[in-house]
Amino acid sequence: MSNTLIQNANIVSMDDTIGEIIGDILVRDDKIQAIGKDLQAPEGTQVIDASGKIAMPGFVNAHIHTWQTGLRGIAADWTISQYLRAMHAGLATHFNAGDIGIANEMGALNQINSGTTTLVDWCHNNPSSAHTDAAIEGLKATGIRALFLHGSPKPDPKSGQKHFSELPMPRTEVERLRKGSLSSSDGLVTLGLAILGPQLSIWDVCEADFNLAKELGLIASMHVSGPLMVEDGFEQLAKLGLLGPHINIVHGNVLKGDRLKLLVDQGCSFSLTPEVELQMGFGNPLTSPLRALGGLISLGSDIESSMTGDMFSVTRAALQAVRHADNLVERAKTGACPPEITVTAREALRWVTIDGARMAGMDHLIGSLTPGKQADIVLLDANAINMHPINDPVASILFHANTGNVDTVLIAGNIVKRDGALTNPPSKQKMDELAESGSRIIQAFRAS
Repeated sequence: MSNTLIQNANIVSMDDTIGEIIGDILVRDDKIQAIGKDLQAPEGTQVIDASGKIAMPGFVNAHIHTWQTGLRGIAADWTISQYLRAMHAGLATHFNAGDIGIANEMGALNQINSGTTTLVDWCHNNPSSAHTDAAIEGLKATGIRALFLHGSPKPDPKSGQKHFSELPMPRTEVERLRKGSLSSSDGLVTLGLAILGPQLSIWDVCEADFNLAKELGLIASMHVSGPLMVEDGFEQLAKLGLLGPHINIVHGNVLKGDRLKLLVDQGCSFSLTPEVELQMGFGNPLTSPLRALGGLISLGSDIESSMTGDMFSVTRAALQAVRHADNLVERAKTGACPPEITVTAREALRWVTIDGARMAGMDHLIGSLTPGKQADIVLLDANAINMHPINDPVASILFHANTGNVDTVLIAGNIVKRDGALTNPPSKQKMDELAESGSRIIQAFRAS
């Protein structure tokens, strides 16, 4: 049995029963044992002096395509139509299994380095079992917690082949993973489905995929960013009892009215990526309508080929985007700004901690610093010049901190970053491998 005592931290627990205190966190093995002041620990306990540091739950990145890590920057000026053509019908087709593995490993290490302890890895470039296995092993090699969403590639069909919209999730492959490398629901890396949904598939495929998710008890996530291929798909799915908290909508900008209310009422979660949505022409982020309906909001960094993966930046962009949208509504009504801020920093921090954990079906395990939960803890160096002094720790996290302030990271009680450095940093060989992978893929795409 191992024990770690984090002392004198400025604790932002995201647990309403604990609140914010300056005190200690006792970790025993993989769980938080106690939170309080002047905690006593057994002899031999590892002690971390967190004076001048903020302790918070690790970020939950609820939507990221980690497989694109080696292509960073290439999509910075693309619209959604350019992205779909170049990425899915082009670049993605040149990935081998090793490319997926190194991208996932290095991308996950970057998430840890940036204070993210859980990521929802939306893997939709796995044309073979070897690609899928490499993606999973890349995540596992880092010690990160992840919900691996098994998806399907979207190349242009060759002669005699069906369009991807006509291809259901491969049951045999999902069952192979469920019985094999991702058989445990309690492991650090668990299984979910990245399905096409009503926007991107015909009805028979849509129904089959939703049934598979329900049968196997898996979270199923889908993109909704444009017109639906099956216009009444969500309504039909509701009638069949196939919607619920295990169903996740990514983006959803086009959803409105009774359809949006239906999805919220059915308990579906929503993962928004406002920075990508604003760039690529998806329309206004769904944040304000969801808040009005009481919908579950989580945030993701989305495509590594364009946006930063750090959740400090992601949350700031999302928060200021919805504040701006609300301000414009008020100005149109009254000619003046709102009398007070419509969305608080604390609410936004929920989106990337406890609400992100709810999206992933893990809120009983992570998302808050609560005794009995997994010890997924981040310490931020608030003595640094960009954060000092701490007048409001939540504001300090969201508006002043950056990845350089991430001093210590624990995942399931294991210290994976300490004193500002990863405990398992990537080697130069790994860094070179990532760069060579991205360069080769880009050159092959441009030559095709």
